[in-house]
Amino acid sequence: MQIEQIYTGCLAQGAYYITSNGEAAIIDPLRETQPYLDRLERDNVQLKYIFETHFHADFVSGHVDLSKETAAPIVYGPNAICEFDCISAKDGQVFNLGNIKIKVLHTPGHTMESATYLLIDENGKEHAIFSGDTLFIGDVGRPDLAQKAASMTQEELAAILFNSLRDKIMTLPDDVIVYPAHGAGSACGKNMSKETVSTLGEQKATNYALRSDMTEAEFVKEVTDGLLPPPAYFGMNVAMNKKGYNSFENVLNLGMRALAPNAFEAAAEETTALLLDTRKNGEFAKGFIPQSINIGIDGDFAPWVGALVADVKQPILIICEIGQEEETVTRLSRVGFDNLIGHLEGGFEAWAKSGKEVDTVNRITAEEFATQVKIGESKVIDVRKESEYSAEHVEESYSKPLANINQWIKDIDPKEHFFLHCAGGYRSMIAASILEARGFRNFTEIEGGFNAIAKTSLPKTDFVCQSKVLK
Repeated sequence: MQIEQIYTGCLAQGAYYITSNGEAAIIDPLRETQPYLDRLERDNVQLKYIFETHFHADFVSGHVDLSKETAAPIVYGPNAICEFDCISAKDGQVFNLGNIKIKVLHTPGHTMESATYLLIDENGKEHAIFSGDTLFIGDVGRPDLAQKAASMTQEELAAILFNSLRDKIMTLPDDVIVYPAHGAGSACGKNMSKETVSTLGEQKATNYALRSDMTEAEFVKEVTDGLLPPPAYFGMNVAMNKKGYNSFENVLNLGMRALAPNAFEAAAEETTALLLDTRKNGEFAKGFIPQSINIGIDGDFAPWVGALVADVKQPILIICEIGQEEETVTRLSRVGFDNLIGHLEGGFEAWAKSGKEVDTVNRITAEEFATQVKIGESKVIDVRKESEYSAEHVEESYSKPLANINQWIKDIDPKEHFFLHCAGGYRSMIAASILEARGFRNFTEIEGGFNAIAKTSLPKTDFVCQSKVLK
């Protein structure tokens, strides 16, 4: 028996590859299927099952394409209704895989079809659970994502999750290994650990939601407290996972169409396409195509695209570093952005050499900021998360999280200058690009963000540990 966690950092997502005696199963696969197919061929095993823990909201799974390629059936938990062939398993149903067994534990609460898969090894021992978004390391799944579909309140779903955890998971042996679907950085929970594997015993001892003396009412209150609105793309990804989608290969072919500067400009003028520039924020600041939005491929690219672009059907034209075209298309497809027109051939350098219009961002260093800002007089906007701001910030600065930019941008006075920063420059450049695309030029962005500002003599609030802020 072999279990491998295939973790994708930019999505904070874990897929699982399991083999036993010539047969394989994959749990919660990513959109692109070729790496799985290559692995199956290399290991000389047959894919017998594709298990899905639930209808994912934060990414588009590769279950449909993988099933077409291998003829392996797609398995969901009870209550799952798909618009493609799938097995909606019964609670307690067992699937044989080589010399091991995988048992379905229906664990609703995050969603009503959520299932945890219990792996029983060759000796009949309960070895591991693949808990999806039911149980994370240090947290549990948020209970508000299925409200509309389930016609329930988040409190009702949280109560169901409480009982799923107590009746189906906490009754298992303490040495059972816990393999969750996500780790720190995912929007599917509130305060997940950076660790991606644990044991049930460790979680019983350290996970606030598994306290043995916790009442249902206390659980509901703690799990629902402080939930931020889910990103706009979540519902659209759920629909794609339920209904099916365009094949990844077709999406890749669209995004890999190379458009010379003149053709790129014509496509931008003739469509409502978003110009998405995925270069590093420092390069973007020095020069970019007017109206383009910078979301760097080297950061939390896909989640930020999903959070800030309202519609997964939005047409997109890509500007990226030469050689990063396929990676950019792949990451966009993972969150359902399939309507790709093509990419700029030769990258931004080709655009600049063609003599076409170029824009810039007014960026200064943290040291320059320290000499220019007047605490209490100058306006400083901090686009980090509220928890980061609460932990420590420049005195008299305003907390305006990037995720909420479409709300707070309406309050910006175009005649009043302000300074703009995040933690390191990634998010503030996203904000800067959006501001400039909306016509705002009255700001200065800070290179290196708060990490650099903290090294200056500027007055800051006393540091508070973020783990305490989040509790």
